[in-house]
Amino acid sequence: MASPYGAAPIVVMNQNAKRETGSIARENNIAAAKAVSDIIRTTLGPRSMLKMILDASGGARRMVLDSNAGIVLTNDGNAILREIDVTHPAAKSMIELSRTQDEETGDGTTSVIILAGEILHLSQPFLEKNIHPTVIVRAYMKALDAALKVIDTISFPVDTTNRDEMLKIVKTSIGTKFTARMGELIPNLALDAVMCVARKNTDGTNDIDIKKYAKVEKIAGGSIDDCKVLKGVMMNKDVVAPGRMKRRIENPRIMLLDCPLEYKKGENQTNVEITKEEDWAVLLKMEEEWIKETCAKIAEFKPDLVITEKGCSDLACHYLSKAGISALRRVRKTDNNRIARAAGATIVNRVEEIRESDIGTGAGLFSVEKIGDEYFTFIVDCKEPKACTIVLRGASKDILNEIERNLVDAMGVARNVVQDPRLLPGGGAVEMAVSRAIAEEATKIEGVEQWPFRAIGAALEVIPRTLAQNCGANVIRTLTKLRAKHAEGDAARTYGIDGVKGTIADMKELGVWDPHAVKVQSIKTAVESAVMLLRIDDIVSGLSQKKDADAAGTGTGVAVDDDE
Repeated sequence: MASPYGAAPIVVMNQNAKRETGSIARENNIAAAKAVSDIIRTTLGPRSMLKMILDASGGARRMVLDSNAGIVLTNDGNAILREIDVTHPAAKSMIELSRTQDEETGDGTTSVIILAGEILHLSQPFLEKNIHPTVIVRAYMKALDAALKVIDTISFPVDTTNRDEMLKIVKTSIGTKFTARMGELIPNLALDAVMCVARKNTDGTNDIDIKKYAKVEKIAGGSIDDCKVLKGVMMNKDVVAPGRMKRRIENPRIMLLDCPLEYKKGENQTNVEITKEEDWAVLLKMEEEWIKETCAKIAEFKPDLVITEKGCSDLACHYLSKAGISALRRVRKTDNNRIARAAGATIVNRVEEIRESDIGTGAGLFSVEKIGDEYFTFIVDCKEPKACTIVLRGASKDILNEIERNLVDAMGVARNVVQDPRLLPGGGAVEMAVSRAIAEEATKIEGVEQWPFRAIGAALEVIPRTLAQNCGANVIRTLTKLRAKHAEGDAARTYGIDGVKGTIADMKELGVWDPHAVKVQSIKTAVESAVMLLRIDDIVSGLSQKKDADAAGTGTGVAVDDDE
């Protein structure tokens, strides 16, 4: 920057700082976003390709030596982008979109990235014609409002109590995934898990927390057909004293504790000075008496099973087994919460505070079984579980990891439909219908805004186009036929691309449906992220002085001021 007095230029920023401004910054952001969307474009649809992602040390190279080499083999958009290491800030922002979509809805992670990349790509001609980004952004937001109104008119309600309809919806969401070839196994697991966890709120809405109360347990070995949903909880634990404690109890009375069943150790360093030998014996006896009293208080409530998140000493095990009580120790907090919800118990923080109402009697069976080389605890057949465990069996860890990813997506879709029971036709039918409606609406807009407004409609066509591309169809011919079909009127709104054959088909007949929440969220996220990136006109990146000094190899690692 030149000085107003004609002197030497004034340096405001660090000399090592890198700065991109105006059109250059926007062009680079668009290029980065397009590069990210191109990575996962081929993973959309039932005929999608897989991606193999290696860890930093080259998982494939180490595969011969190490069976646990860092390899991810998947076509899940979010899983792919999560593993990719990118440096460009715009690319990082795009990857964040996929994570947000996955957390919000569990599905549509690939679509949102492809759509955002296409919107930014179509913005470039407007920027080259010197249309101001604010004008483009304003037109995009108007187009988004118009799109959401059209989507609401296309959507229709669904009966969540109709299991066959629900299975069709969940099956559509995993139709593009690895587990699609397993038939209705994964949709059934997902639906059972969601219905088990669902709770009605006082205001009539459904509370479904699958993250907390639906746990996925992966056990290598066995057949994929052995996967099941347990109406209760399963943990990788055995009883504390296997020979002396029961491993099978029907209709158990369960007590949950969050305190140790062993003598308390001092919070800080504790020193005890003993002058007589008898005092040492008294100390030990006091510890034993305390454990004996604690176990006696527990035994008063006649529980069959005591589960604690902390430790359980050998002496406590002795007294508990003597009273005919089985015990589990060092159980995870999350598992304890699930057991509390499934068995109707309350977690108690102090033994002195236990009441009869804290004992859980909702479980039908407690058992410990050996699977492979390990023991697993089952607390199942609960009356009103409201928490469940999904047991996955499979040949290898890679297969189990992919099944788990697909199952989590399927559960997310089932949850969305239960919470917002509205459906839309899949296969790019909605995108094509919205594209046509936006093109008609654009004719009513005057001025420059008409062109960016129309561009959103054109960008939405990327979804049916990519579906056709991925199954090897003639893209231009197929899309032209689909446009012509949609031009016939509102009756043709359900027509889209059959992702298996690459032909035009009525999604109503195929039974391919998308949840309303997933589609709306993906379009909103894509447009809003494109708008955010278009409004960036300055990117500044630079190193701190300390880093500069270290990078220069001073050896001291001490930053030196310019004045010095």
